[in-house]
Order: sequence, then C-alpha cells, then structure tokens
Amino acid sequence: MGTIKKDILIGVLISLFATFGGVFLYLEYFSRYEFYETIDLIKEGRLYGKVLSLAAIPNLFVFFIFIKKKQDYKAKGVLLATILIAFTTLVLKFF
Repeated sequence: MGTIKKDILIGVLISLFATFGGVFLYLEYFSRYEFYETIDLIKEGRLYGKVLSLAAIPNLFVFFIFIKKKQDYKAKGVLLATILIAFTTLVLKFF
C-alpha cells in the first residue's frame, strides 16, 4: 500500500474515532440522563442524525490539526470521512 493511501486511511480512521468519541462525550457528559437512558431516548425519538451531526464536530479540530502539521493526505481522509458522515446524516434524516 502506498504512503498516500495509507495516510488517507489513517485520516479516515482517526476521523471515525473522533466521531465515536464525540458520540460518547455527548451521551456521557452533555445529556441530562444516564447513558443507556439517553440511548433509549434517541431510539424512541429517531434522533440518530442529529446526534451523529453533533458528534462530527471533533472532526473539525482533527482536520485543522492535520492542516497545521502539513499532513494534507491525512486531512483529506478526515474530509472524506466527514462527507461520509454527512451523507449518512442526510439518509437518516429523510428515510
């Protein structure tokens, strides 16, 4: 695997990790309810897209860190994963 593809893959994986970290932070610290109770409320209200879009905010910080360090291909991977998350949010919102 070439270094360009490897850097893009690393960027995608770090972006997905940051998104899952954002979901955890939202569920654990910003919700007024317990962890599993919040998950049940999200399922009942079909709020998957809204929670996912809030959880993608850490990708912004990761993207700018990679840009600042001049790691453009990793930043492209973060951008690719963020576009994928945005498309998933779109699908969850309308279907």
